[in-house]
Amino acid sequence: MHDENSRSGDRAAQAGSGCVDHSRARFDCENYAFPVPAPSSERPVADDHGTVSLRLPFRAPLCPGNLFGHLAATAVPGVEEWRDGAYRRTLRLPYGHGVVTLWPRPDHVGCRLTLSDRRDLSTAISRCRNLLDLDADPAVIGDVLRADPALASFVDEHPGRRVPRTVDASELAVRAVLGQQVSTAAARTHAARLVTAHGEPITDPDGGLTHLFPTPEALASLDPTRLALPRTRRATLTGLIAALAAGEIDLGAGSDRRRARAQLSALPGLGPWTVETIAMRALGDPDAFIPADLGIRVAARRLGLPVTPAALTHRAAAWRPWRAYAVQYLWATGDHLVNRLPAA
Repeated sequence: MHDENSRSGDRAAQAGSGCVDHSRARFDCENYAFPVPAPSSERPVADDHGTVSLRLPFRAPLCPGNLFGHLAATAVPGVEEWRDGAYRRTLRLPYGHGVVTLWPRPDHVGCRLTLSDRRDLSTAISRCRNLLDLDADPAVIGDVLRADPALASFVDEHPGRRVPRTVDASELAVRAVLGQQVSTAAARTHAARLVTAHGEPITDPDGGLTHLFPTPEALASLDPTRLALPRTRRATLTGLIAALAAGEIDLGAGSDRRRARAQLSALPGLGPWTVETIAMRALGDPDAFIPADLGIRVAARRLGLPVTPAALTHRAAAWRPWRAYAVQYLWATGDHLVNRLPAA
């Protein structure tokens, strides 16, 4: 935890940095209040084909609706998919690549990994835990958020909401720029075009995954005039890619969040919404906050909270150091695909 949160940061580090509402298989959020499985439940079991299956434990409760719902709704075709009640995606790893399948269960998250090199197993597990925010402590977070009457009923109704994060910080940063001021569907389309043109092909016998998301180095050679984006957005994207490819911005695990924010903010076209989205999902900052987000403003108005970014930020001081989790509860007040698991 970076020292910008002082004593609160120590508490945040201890708590970590992730209610199925499904028409065909319904689990109420409250029913996820099971003891954390013993560490042995994370012990991998490999089959004859090199696929490893294991359980990923978490601190209960865990509300999978917004977690898996967000990942499924924003999935980039070819890189991610929702299939047979599970979220699947490709992984770029130090020694090779992999495909992971993840599905929620009452006392764990099921995980199946197919790796091109078994030496990547521990790294792949760690990235999956980060993606699902499984090391968060919902009791600590909930105690702070439910102290505010505006949020209390939402926290009590659906405890254990996590922050959907990422397995690749650079990928998330690129996708955040592609998602500026466009719909979820449009952002997926833009990302899919980059993947098809610059991603590394892989095979997936068990599904429809086709590529690894391209690295900043691979994207550095793209022709910006071929991007179906406004000219200013193209400049923003290529500027970010150049900075990431040159190693000028560190978004990796343990990076300095304050420095990363400053470096991102210095790039043309990266405003507070994009920077805080990257901080929340790529840098893992539990206190990241996006008061200018349309969904947050709509939720604030519905709950009688201030709607201007400055006033809402002042009001949200009571939610620190867990404002990123407050964002999840505010988003969940609306009816959007990111808040629920797909029907199939």
